Amino acid sequence: MKKWQQKIKRWTAGMLDLPKDVVLDLPRITMIGPLQLYIENHRGVLVFSTEELRLLLSNKGQLLIRGERLVIRQILPEEVLLEGFIREVHYLDQIK
Repeated sequence: MKKWQQKIKRWTAGMLDLPKDVVLDLPRITMIGPLQLYIENHRGVLVFSTEELRLLLSNKGQLLIRGERLVIRQILPEEVLLEGFIREVHYLDQIK
């Protein structure tokens, strides 16, 4: 049933020209060089240190960011602004 609902959502987003991140509840990531990362549509911080940030993504996995001297400059219920030297950004699928 879930696959059918996802197909309908994708089709609707395509036909109505709606942003897929909103319709499909996906993260929106804006990166400014290796120095700044803005993430929208997350569901919470799982791990944070000066070298790693791991965010939960609404039942669709996790986002893993690794770097150096990482600092969370702003955090809101569904948005995070991260600064530092960003080396890696990985999308980790949820294991089913």
